[in-house]
Amino acid sequence: MPRRRKKKTARVTYPSAEPLPPRLAPLYAGHLQVFSDASQKRQGGLAAVLFATPGSEAVVKSRTVPITGSNELELQAALFALEQARLLFPELPLALFSDNQDAVIRLNRGKTEGLAQDPELQEMFRQMKLGDALVNALICWIKGHGSCRGNILADQHASEAAR
Repeated sequence: MPRRRKKKTARVTYPSAEPLPPRLAPLYAGHLQVFSDASQKRQGGLAAVLFATPGSEAVVKSRTVPITGSNELELQAALFALEQARLLFPELPLALFSDNQDAVIRLNRGKTEGLAQDPELQEMFRQMKLGDALVNALICWIKGHGSCRGNILADQHASEAAR
């Protein structure tokens, strides 16, 4: 007799009231909180969601781009978010959150070892005129599809930009 498969249950997540869950919020107090995400559908979509303060309204920027590899698109989304943070809030120290570990590792390596060790990333920074955007930035990985309101908003807007 064949075994019966369990029914898949829909997982319900409840977004945090603030951009970050309460356990993480104190760690990034005083920083511009920037969330980046990318999506692939018929086109690629990038989104940056910026919170000047935890209680402030989100500033959302998105862009449609040609589809590339998933990790490359996520890196582009993180650079797009850095660019938007520099343009909109140049005076604030920032914390950039991405749900893609490869992009976070690559940016953190560029920050600690210098961009010269990654010529492709260095060229991306030069083209976007980001200069020393990594110097005072905190680059953090955040679990995707979790309860983080900032990440949920970035997912939604990246998806909309990719249509």
